Amino acid sequence: MSSSDDAGDVAIVARGLTRCFGEVVAVDHLDLRVPRGRIQGFLGPNGSGKTTSIRMLCGLLLPSEGDATVLGVPVPARAEELRRRIGYMTQRFSLYEDLTVRENLEFVADIYGLGRAERPRRVETLLGEYRLVERAGQRAGTLSGGERQRLALAAALVHEPELLLLDEPTSAVDPQSRRDFWESLFRLLDRGTTILVSTHYMDEAERCHRLAILAEGALVAEGAPRQLMADLDAAVVEVESEAIRDAREVLRREAAVLSVAQLGTRLHALVSREVSDPEGRLETLLADAGITATAALAPASLEDVFVAATRERAP
Repeated sequence: MSSSDDAGDVAIVARGLTRCFGEVVAVDHLDLRVPRGRIQGFLGPNGSGKTTSIRMLCGLLLPSEGDATVLGVPVPARAEELRRRIGYMTQRFSLYEDLTVRENLEFVADIYGLGRAERPRRVETLLGEYRLVERAGQRAGTLSGGERQRLALAAALVHEPELLLLDEPTSAVDPQSRRDFWESLFRLLDRGTTILVSTHYMDEAERCHRLAILAEGALVAEGAPRQLMADLDAAVVEVESEAIRDAREVLRREAAVLSVAQLGTRLHALVSREVSDPEGRLETLLADAGITATAALAPASLEDVFVAATRERAP
């Protein structure tokens, strides 16, 4: 094994990773460094480049420029070497719906070359761990969304990979299934598995050790969620008013207000750091427009970080 950190403490290093589809730049010179034994999140809306990035890191898609090292293996040059060491759970359910739960797991185990003695032991372990014992003889196509999700995760883990790549794994399940799924991920983390997960849910992004925020294929912010919120380059001001819709329109026309969103009976505004008294500035601005309002500073959220990081790339 190489003595470099690419093969030691770091699971993924991407350098200028780029993918173009014709004139469309899906991923734009992505630089990424993911330590082992951590959960790295990709946060971004649909079309931001999350799936394309994951597929390049898996070696399933050739980059137009740049390269990566995954578990010490150069990608795409030697991507086939990674097959036994990584697990990949796609956005859509990709197992065989006409096969039973057990048959799907046995088929995947066979693909990964598990021995005849090891295969049934591993399948039984996964059926138990992911609460699928009672569904073992049921066809996968008849499972609920949460059960399908658990089966897909179990299949991705048949060969006990060092690195697990998850592409929007909770997009089609209910909140309780999402919570249970994340508990499963933390148990894997305790065993030393490194996880890269893409999501567009802010609450999930906060569970990651580090985040890479993507917008239109570009990395626009990166760091630990709490640090990203602490370092937000804007003041967060919440405004209350009886004329909430009118207040919103006034604030949207103010250059110092970077964004404004309505949260029930409140407005949540991001104000430029160049404004010395942001809450006073907004109250005065609204009073001049004949609107009575109160404004107060509020803690930043991860959504605020996302809005501030992506606004410059908005069309």
